[in-house]
Amino acid sequence: MFVRVCPYFPFSARVCLNQHYWLALRMQERGIRFQQCANAFLQCSDPETLQKLADSLTADDLLTCAQKWLTRFTPFFTAEERKHAGVQHRLFFAQVEFCDNLIFRRRAAVDALEQRLLDANRSIGQPNKLTLIFGRRITRHHAGKLQTVIEDMNLPNPVIRSHYRKGFLKQYVRDRFLLRTESATNNISTDYGIGKAVANLPQLRQKLNGIIDRYLEVQQDILETFVDHEELRQLTQPTLLPNGRRIPGLKLDQPRQLALMHSLVRFCYLAAEGTFTTRDLYPQTLQALRRTPEEYKLGSLRYDLWKLRAKGLVEKIPHSRRYRLLPHGYQICLVFLKLYQKIYAPLTAGILHPFVADESIPKEKISDLDRRYTAVIQALDDLVEAVGLKAA
Repeated sequence: MFVRVCPYFPFSARVCLNQHYWLALRMQERGIRFQQCANAFLQCSDPETLQKLADSLTADDLLTCAQKWLTRFTPFFTAEERKHAGVQHRLFFAQVEFCDNLIFRRRAAVDALEQRLLDANRSIGQPNKLTLIFGRRITRHHAGKLQTVIEDMNLPNPVIRSHYRKGFLKQYVRDRFLLRTESATNNISTDYGIGKAVANLPQLRQKLNGIIDRYLEVQQDILETFVDHEELRQLTQPTLLPNGRRIPGLKLDQPRQLALMHSLVRFCYLAAEGTFTTRDLYPQTLQALRRTPEEYKLGSLRYDLWKLRAKGLVEKIPHSRRYRLLPHGYQICLVFLKLYQKIYAPLTAGILHPFVADESIPKEKISDLDRRYTAVIQALDDLVEAVGLKAA
């Protein structure tokens, strides 16, 4: 920790505390063996006690520690003046950081995961995803930053940084074996709707922990998406409503449907209580579809959304015009987008419309994903030749 005090009245001060070192002292008192590294515990002989100690930090602990040192640095006020005249510092949160560390045994594993996350954030990871990661609706009155950027590309390990108002969430590799996800804010009342008083530590910790959990859950769905073969077949079949009306099934290559799914995963996450209207989705869907409002009307979007509702992917909020993308629906949208954007479209373009200049790029500068696409295309050419098929 450190304390900074202004030498002039009213002696404003700043106290910076690091809970990782607080935890290290508590474990030393209990004789627990551990290995600490850059705000992370790589090893611990009693991890359950470590977690209990981490959860045991209270607002009183922060206040007691801070007031003890602030009293020493302003000794000219008596105990009577502090008690009855209120001549003492009041403490508020000015900046808060909360992190989660994924610890890997091998550097190659963390590098491989980071590269996949970077690739996902270039395509599926869009700024509007922050709507529900941070648990707040984005409205036209939003005045702060709202974007996801990949920074420090010149470094061995770039940083994925997502901004929301005065706060941000960043993900990066630290000390070779740690994948750190860190949420931070300089104004908790504006960003999260929580009072700045230190007494609000439990609500703040719950909010920041929820942000990181949702961020990691969404990344997990992006990296690994599972769907049963029979379920995928059923999605393509028509849906028959109780009133006898027949609704067409979902198609893997239907542009309007894919554009709507793209706007859904950008705007709404399965976590938190984020809802949306068709008017919220309309501009994003038009952008993904690359159509004008005259070519794709709002009524057409409502019809496409109706098909997703019929399959149980989206639900309508009772007594309102708002909808919610269900967790299962989020995963299904990812499956369709991955199959088309990551498999069908790149392979088809590579086969039918190859880019000649790609052949002149040195192999060491070709990304791992592009090498895999090239290998698949070459394997398909070999297979076609082996079975004796010829292009007409």
